[in-house]
This record gives sequence, structure tokens and C-alpha cells, in this order.
Amino acid sequence: MSSLFEPFRIGELALANRIVIAPMCQYSASDGSAGDWHMIHLGHLALSGAGMLIVEATAVSPEGRITASDLGLYSDANEAALAHVLAAMRANSPIAIGMQLAHAGRKGSSRAPWQGGAQVPIGEPGGWRTVSSSALPHATGEEPPAALDAAGMRKIRDDFAATTRRAARLGIDGVEIHAAHGYLLHQFLSPLANVRSDAYGGSLENRMRFPLEIFDVVREAFPHDRPVWARISATDWVAGGWDIEGTVALSRALKARGCAAIHVSSGGVSPQQKIAIGPGYQVPFAARVKTEVDVTTIAVGLITEAEQAEAIVASGQADAVSLARAMLYDPRWPWHAAARLGARVAAPHQYWRSQPREFKDLFESASFGAR
Repeated sequence: MSSLFEPFRIGELALANRIVIAPMCQYSASDGSAGDWHMIHLGHLALSGAGMLIVEATAVSPEGRITASDLGLYSDANEAALAHVLAAMRANSPIAIGMQLAHAGRKGSSRAPWQGGAQVPIGEPGGWRTVSSSALPHATGEEPPAALDAAGMRKIRDDFAATTRRAARLGIDGVEIHAAHGYLLHQFLSPLANVRSDAYGGSLENRMRFPLEIFDVVREAFPHDRPVWARISATDWVAGGWDIEGTVALSRALKARGCAAIHVSSGGVSPQQKIAIGPGYQVPFAARVKTEVDVTTIAVGLITEAEQAEAIVASGQADAVSLARAMLYDPRWPWHAAARLGARVAAPHQYWRSQPREFKDLFESASFGAR
């Protein structure tokens, strides 16, 4: 029996297996609203056989977007557009659907990656004044963000709560809070970005305060029988920055508040980062969080092979694995992993005739009542 294809739960949410499709920004929305690209992109990933698909970083406000073309859930129009996409997905796939709620902070007002990714100057189309924990730019030459005051922080808490209520109305199965990759909540956590002298800066306890407050308002706004979890960068990969010890402490604090899982990534807060990239390079961070905090963990980062993913789960380094670029390259990755590991995977009947003869028992019927 393959460990990777064992049923799994995040809180009360039942997943068919331990393969998660990580949230991947598409930079293809119109005023925050999903469109035809999202129908195609999310629709075909929903047929992948993975246990859960997490919708890309979804901004809680217009100024919380990374780019002017980011997906958002801060207006009735955003909600209606995404409802149309989600209805099609649910009608054709049993996959659990999560959503990553996000605020870009000082990494907002940017161009799409294929346009270079640089900051858009204030006043130009697609540009705005960003906000952060402190008035420190992300990179040299960029416009410094405005340091958030009490009113600004209150607005962001309210924005997260309002977007969470919209996600609940849309029937999202679980919510992930984005506290990784150098975006706003990570900016509060990292001493590289947070030089405040008030109750939200300085000590580890103070730097964790705002991200924990965001978790609390999201947890309160989301139905209590559906899970809320967090994605965290385990290290900044810069001396003097956020590190694994802080990650363990934050994970313990989140668990105490009812956090259902920790999705363990790394980096993103500084252009000075020096990342030791290799297959599964972030898995040891997930393993440490799992061991020291005793919380459900999701490992991510250059997990590309079925046997590699199987070993991570079977050895107890993490409870599940998430894939991003590997899933874009091979949207049927779970099918191929199931074939190599001797497991079965849900697939639509329309595709059953694609099953190779040597794997005649690979596919099983999708059960739409599983969640």
C-alpha cells in the first residue's frame, strides 16, 4: 500500500490522498476577478487526481495584490466570477478546494514575472503605494512602503475577515493564510523587514503578534468545521533573518489557536537570500516542525518524483507533499505516481480509455460525496 495514496485529513477535511497542488499565481485576473484562464487552468488541475487543490494567492484588498492582474476576493464581482469557476470544478471533480488568502505588502505594485517582475512606479498604470511593517523597500531602488499604523493594521484585519467570509460563502473547503515568501505577514515576522519599536516589532513575540492576530480573525470568520492553516517560510536564507527556530515557535503558537496544518516553504523576504537548492531542499524544515510541534505538516520544494514523494510521507518527514511547477509541467502527475507506486487514483470516466494496458486497475470512479 502506497503511503502517498492513503486517505488523509487536515482538521475535519477528508482528502483522498496526500498530494496537494500548491497555490500558484497566474497574474491573469481582471480587477481581481477570475476569468476564462482560471476556468481552464483550475479546471484541468481539478482532474489531476490530487487530494486537494489550493487556489492561488487571493488578495484581500486591491492594494494587497502582487500585481494589478492578481486574483482577489474583495468585491461582489470577484466573488461572482470565482463562483462560476468553482461551480464547474465541483460538477466535474471530487477534489478538495483550498484557498490561500494573501496580502503582498511591500512586494505589491509589481509587474508580472514575464514582464520582469519589477516594481511599478506610483502613478503609472498598475502602480500604487505599498504598505509594510516598516518603511523599508524590498530591493534597492524601490519606493519605500508606508509603515502601517494602528488604523492600517485594523483595516487589514478587517479585510482578511471579510475575504474569509466570502470564501466561506463560496464553499471553499479550507483556508491557507499566506505568511511566507516575503509577503506582508512574513514582513512582520522577519527582522530584515520589521524594525518597529512598538508592540509589533523587536522581540520574537512582538513580531509574531500581527500574523497571529490575522490567524485569529480568519479562524473566527470561517466555519469551525472547516480547517484554517498557514504557509510559512522556515528561513530567510540570510544571516540575522527569520529562521527555523522562529518557525517552530510560530507553529506552536498557531497550533494553540487551532491551526490545522503548517505548509512549510522558505525564502522570499530579501534579494540577498542564498538558497541551497536541491531535490526536496525544504523537507528537513517540515520534518523539524512536525517533530517538535506535533502538528500536521505539508512539505514543498523540488518534490518531482513519485518515489521521492512516497519516501517523504512514508518516513514521517511530512504528512503530505505539495507540488507546484511539477504539476504545471505534468498536470496528470498523480496518475503517473499512482501507476509507479501501485496505487489507484480517481479519474473522470471520459479519460478511462487513456489507461495503459499494464495499469488496467489504475483508475477508480470519482466519489463526489467525499467532502
